[in-house]
Amino acid sequence: MSTDLFGDELLPPEPQHKKASVSHQPQPIMQPLAERMRPQTLDEVVGQTHLLGPGAPLRVAFENHRPHSMILWGPPGVGKTTLARLMSSAFDLPFIAISAVLGGVKDIREAVDAAKETMRMSGRPTLLFVDEVHRFSKSQQDAFLPHVESGLFVFVGATTENPSFEVNGALLSRSTVYQLKSLTAEESSLLLERTLHKEFPDLAIEEGARGVLVELADGDARRLLNALDVSCTMARERHMEKIDAGFLRKTLPATLRRFDKGGDNFYDQISAMHKSVRGSDPDAALYWMCRMLDGGCDPRYIARRLVRMAVEDVSLADPRATQLAVEAAEIYERLGSPEGELALAQAAVYLACAPKSNAVYKAYNEVRAFVKQDRSRPVPMHLRNAPTKLMKDLGYHQGYRYAHDEPGAFAAGEEYLPEGLEGMRWYRPVERGMEIKIGEKLRALEALNVEARRQGKGRRRGQDLK
Repeated sequence: MSTDLFGDELLPPEPQHKKASVSHQPQPIMQPLAERMRPQTLDEVVGQTHLLGPGAPLRVAFENHRPHSMILWGPPGVGKTTLARLMSSAFDLPFIAISAVLGGVKDIREAVDAAKETMRMSGRPTLLFVDEVHRFSKSQQDAFLPHVESGLFVFVGATTENPSFEVNGALLSRSTVYQLKSLTAEESSLLLERTLHKEFPDLAIEEGARGVLVELADGDARRLLNALDVSCTMARERHMEKIDAGFLRKTLPATLRRFDKGGDNFYDQISAMHKSVRGSDPDAALYWMCRMLDGGCDPRYIARRLVRMAVEDVSLADPRATQLAVEAAEIYERLGSPEGELALAQAAVYLACAPKSNAVYKAYNEVRAFVKQDRSRPVPMHLRNAPTKLMKDLGYHQGYRYAHDEPGAFAAGEEYLPEGLEGMRWYRPVERGMEIKIGEKLRALEALNVEARRQGKGRRRGQDLK
């Protein structure tokens, strides 16, 4: 007997005792459950109470009959399309929907033509709903602007991506952004109860099975209803009266938690992992790492981020951290999944527990910024290369002190920065981990510099190390 992705046995096909009769009558097409359960009024919407509750902004707009252009931003299955349709109905506006995934310039032109005809006939604007608006190019988004400004369109864009980055500024400035949220477990349970009562009153679902459905939905109403539709339809075909968790696990494919590779959820989770490492919380670092792996994130991406964390947040406070992170990435390449993921987990825990320093990170950014705005200072003559006689005659390399020939391999009093930058210090070791010793050494070397310059041995006088 075969198994599904849960590792459970699949149910055998229902036995056929006689050949099914073939009907030549056309069968009506049944709408998907998610479409049948689409709210027809604002009060039927589950979730989004921060926008639709008493006194909330969208509720007030509906009650005052004030249509306005907007961007609905949120994860899949939270009601973006539903709100657009409800707005069209509430304000008695013609409704045109365009998918930025499937549509293009031709669809935009046809929508404009249809809206102009509506405006000519009735004087009413058209509510234009653009799903996945972030998929349109900047020029395509620009095509809406004159028609939004003229009042031809009430523009409603839906996006799963942060509109600050994905919607052009001109369109964004003419729209109100509303952020929608995933359904909570309580809201998903409410939707489940409402659907069972309306669509499947003949079926009982045990409490454990309800929990499985809510968990697999992960805040996505469409996913919840699709899973419920599959399981209840199969239960009816088998003349069952009750659905338990075991039946669900045998009938539903393994559903990964939502993890939008490249969307906001992606960056939110990697941000949470990075901040957990920086905050020295190994448990949280492991949690977010496993959340991403569970959602289908490429472990190689996590490996690259671990190396970045080691360099940026641990750095010279524990130089072994970078080495361990690189080795974890190499181990994953050799072992693959799932064995190699343990090496990534080890690196994440080590980085979280290691002493932290961003001194090199800060110094690098400060020097980059300084060099960008500073003039091009000439290389001091004693530091220049002199491979030819002409260069030597011009004074290149003259007076350079070879550090290895000096006591302690340190040329006390020597200057290595261009003229005018003597004594500048950007790297300031923190008092943690290995950088404690690095700081002590740099202060000792600077003391030698100060003494050498006091005795006139230095090329130019510097400042004490802060």
